[in-house]
Amino acid sequence: MRIGDETLESTWSTATPMGTKAIDPQSIRNVTIIGDSDETTRVVHRLFRRFARTGSGTAAATVHWVTDCVDHTIHIAELSSHAPIADLERSIRVADGVIAVVNAAAKSAPRLGTILRLADDHQVARLCLVTGLDHPAAEFDGCVRTITETRGAVPLTLQIPIGIGAEFEGVIDLVPMWALEPMAVEFYGGHWKVAEQWYRDLVATVMEQDAPDPDAVLCLREIPPEQLHERIRCRTRIGDAVPVLCDAAPWSDDIAPLLDAIVRYLPSPMHVCQPEHALDY
Repeated sequence: MRIGDETLESTWSTATPMGTKAIDPQSIRNVTIIGDSDETTRVVHRLFRRFARTGSGTAAATVHWVTDCVDHTIHIAELSSHAPIADLERSIRVADGVIAVVNAAAKSAPRLGTILRLADDHQVARLCLVTGLDHPAAEFDGCVRTITETRGAVPLTLQIPIGIGAEFEGVIDLVPMWALEPMAVEFYGGHWKVAEQWYRDLVATVMEQDAPDPDAVLCLREIPPEQLHERIRCRTRIGDAVPVLCDAAPWSDDIAPLLDAIVRYLPSPMHVCQPEHALDY
């Protein structure tokens, strides 16, 4: 077994109702969700309303999820951002990836910066999930600015809200957005132009010198989503950037974008710098 992108010849196994099943270690994700207890609990409960929970009574639970036609095993732990700094640091250090949950309506999020910096210190990949977008005081741009101002945390906004506060209606996924055209242009109305600008910014950030002319919409349309996924994955896994996602509307149980992002962008235990991470789950 070798760490990195070299060939991996070993497999792991997990118990199933039908016996023991071999698992490719590269299909495993060990993540810790950190944020205000109410917010993280809401996210985790939504996960397990849709998926059978295993590992009940332990620190972590498991979700099996298929992304890009590949089965993945996601081990999920939950921790309050109000835990002592020492506990936060230990939990972050042993995770393969961290999901920082931030409420868009919160007046300040001092622990968000702490979580992102601790993860950066220990070379742990990070995602941010913005919740509370339906609250009257919600401010999505403010959350992105907070991430921008944190050392070592370049935000990659992958989703934007459709409306905010009482007008929050849902989410636009930026990476595959051109596949929705032209129907989506009419459906989203004025939000589509806003999405185009966020998309240009995303492309400029993740593709750097290889980015097309930001004013050439045709070139932007021609970038395959798979190419963007790969660039986002690389920058996230080396700790250079933090993908930002929006939580679904309160009346929706759509958790698929979060699970897809965990699988696509966060590393397996075989791709982290500290191999002891996998032993803590």
